[in-house]
Amino acid sequence: MDGRKYIPYNQRTGNESIVYFTRDLSPEGLMKVYERVNGQICGKVAIKLHTGEPHGPNIIPPAWIKAFMAKELPDATIVETNTYYDGDRYTTEQHRKTLKINGWTDFTTVDITDEEGTIMLPVKGGKWFTEMSVGSHLPSYDSLVVLTHFKGHQMGGFGGSNKNIGIGCADGRIGKGMIHAIDGDPWGVVEEELMEKISESTKATIDYFGKHITYVNVLRNMSVSCDCEGCAAAPVTTPNVGILASVDILAADQASVDMIAAMGERDRRDLIERIETRHGYRQLSYMKELGMGNDKYILIDVDHEDQRITPADAVEGVVPFEG
Repeated sequence: MDGRKYIPYNQRTGNESIVYFTRDLSPEGLMKVYERVNGQICGKVAIKLHTGEPHGPNIIPPAWIKAFMAKELPDATIVETNTYYDGDRYTTEQHRKTLKINGWTDFTTVDITDEEGTIMLPVKGGKWFTEMSVGSHLPSYDSLVVLTHFKGHQMGGFGGSNKNIGIGCADGRIGKGMIHAIDGDPWGVVEEELMEKISESTKATIDYFGKHITYVNVLRNMSVSCDCEGCAAAPVTTPNVGILASVDILAADQASVDMIAAMGERDRRDLIERIETRHGYRQLSYMKELGMGNDKYILIDVDHEDQRITPADAVEGVVPFEG
């Protein structure tokens, strides 16, 4: 499957999942869609999100997460892992300084899950891995809320829920190295193989949590760069859209990509170019091959009495991003 080629909705096959959507980019919007998909979230809850590089301009605002957690998940814990690249989150000590700079420690604690080592989770049905290395703390949680800033990505094309888990739950030394390295080159894996390895890493985590996992994608401040690039991220040129949620990871990421594809040429150009040149669509097709979800879905507009809409309806009237 060519990861440069977008598959239109009418060419997809299989069952449909439900995706909920709001245009309300606020803590209240987060709560609105999360409450539609939280039925199996119970016990000790982890929230996986990208807490960002120092002063990163595009991350989900910590103030949103503070309000969201206070209302919905007051006893939950944000989880992160150290980075594979040498930077301000490479070691646990550096990472904790960055968390403080970005304001996360003002209202919560963050569990750096690979601080005390790693553990292997099985990868079922993969062609690259039979197991994936994740932070040793991750299995201590009963449920996982995957709260994702949807945007571009310098290697993956786009960063949705799949990237948030596949890279973000893999530990900083072993797991991320398994995904990125090849033939002695620590960053050698690209294109289809990289997308497939990210997805297999994700599958290890979502299989572990089973039904006790859900996905929320925030389509706001969507640079072609990942939040890993911090203040060096490329300028945002894609309009803000809204927030969507599903219990199906593939449906959540597919709907997000479909909303970008439904925009006018000027608005979608940069992000679509980033996805195509990195073969990013392979994330979606490979998740489907692995049985991780459906690429067909029913899109429900929670702002308008749960009307069924299309991605084109969702992005109608979006205001071009002016910086």
